[in-house]
Amino acid sequence: MFKFLKRLRGEQASAVQSQALEQEVAVETTLDNLAPDLTAREDSPVEPPKSTVSVQPILADQAAAETEGQDHKAPDQAARPIQLEAVELPKRSLGSGVRSLFGEAVNIDELEDILIMADFGVEVAEEITAQVKKDANKQGASSDAELRLLLKDLLTERLNREDSALNLDDGKLPYVFLVVGVNGAGKTTTIGKLARWLKDGDWEVVLGAADTYRAAAVDQLATWADRAESPIIRPAKEGADPAAVAYQTVEMAINTGADIAIIDTAGRLQSKKDLMDELGKIRRAVEKQAKISEVLLVIDATNGQNAMSQARAFTDVADVTGIVMTKLDGTAKGGILYALQKELDLPIKLVGVGEQINDFAFFSPEEFAKGLVAKK
Repeated sequence: MFKFLKRLRGEQASAVQSQALEQEVAVETTLDNLAPDLTAREDSPVEPPKSTVSVQPILADQAAAETEGQDHKAPDQAARPIQLEAVELPKRSLGSGVRSLFGEAVNIDELEDILIMADFGVEVAEEITAQVKKDANKQGASSDAELRLLLKDLLTERLNREDSALNLDDGKLPYVFLVVGVNGAGKTTTIGKLARWLKDGDWEVVLGAADTYRAAAVDQLATWADRAESPIIRPAKEGADPAAVAYQTVEMAINTGADIAIIDTAGRLQSKKDLMDELGKIRRAVEKQAKISEVLLVIDATNGQNAMSQARAFTDVADVTGIVMTKLDGTAKGGILYALQKELDLPIKLVGVGEQINDFAFFSPEEFAKGLVAKK
C-alpha cells in the first residue's frame, strides 16, 4: 500500500518537538563541556560530537531537501519546521463495482469483438486477443477458468504503473490538487469523496470552489464539504475570479495548518484558449504560495470513446498528472480506462464506483481486471 507524508498532530507532535529540543540542549551542553579541552589542545583535531537521538517522523524541510537533492538548511529557531508522519489512506475496494465483459463462458474466438465493444479500441483489442491466444497455446489452457485467469493476468500486467500513487509524499505542505474535467463528469462529487477519504485518515483538508461560473457547482461542493467535515472557500458572487478563490483556498490551508487544498476548477470547454488562460491564471495564483502537487482529470466512464476526445482536449492545456475515472459501475465499457492510460501515457489514480461518499478508491489493476473477467 502507498505511504504518504502528512502533518503530525496532537500529543505525538508535542512529544517529537520536546525530543528535538532535548537533542539541541544536549548538543549545546556537550559543546560547552568540550570548550576548555579545545582551548588547551588547539593542535589536536577533535571529532565533533555525534548525536544518538533519532527524531522521527521526518521534518518537512528535510523531506523537501531529500526530494530535490539539495542540502538541508537548519530552520530558524523561532519557526519550528512541520513534523510529518508516514501514513496510509483508509483501505477502500472496487468490490463488485466493475462490470464483467462475459456471460457464462469466455469464447476466445469472440474475445476481440467483445473488447472492441467494451471500448478498448481496435488496435488494443487485436493485440490483447493475439497475446491471450498465444499464451493459451503455450500453456495448453482451454477451460473457461484458465482463459479468464490468462486474460486477468495480462490486463493486470499491462495496467500496472509505478506512478499511480497520489503525490502526497514530498513533505511540501500544503499539498495542492487542481481538479479539472467537463461539467457532468463527476468532478465535484470526486472532490467531496476524496476529501472524506482523506478526512477519514486524519488529514486536514480545505476545499476551494473555483468553478465560479455555475452557482450549482459551488452549492454542490458546499454540500460535499459538509459531508467531508472540511472548510470551503466560496466566491463572493457568481462569476467571481476563479484565481482569487484558488489563492484564498491555499492561504486558508497555510493559515490553518491543513495538509491539503483541493480546488474545483472550470468545467467549461468552450475553447482551448479560454480554458488555458483560466487554468494558467489559477496556477500562477496558487504557485505564489505553494507547489501544485496534482492536476487530476475527471473522466466519466459511461462516455466511452467521447471520453478520449475530452481527455485529449484537457491534457493539451492543463498539465494533467493523473486521471480519475468515475461512474465505472454504470457501464460495461470500462475498457476506455485501459485505452486512456495507454494512449495518453497518464496513470489512472482514482476511481469512483457508486453514488455514496465511500464509493471511491485507488485504482487497482488487479481488482479492475478481476471485475472485467468475473462471471456475471
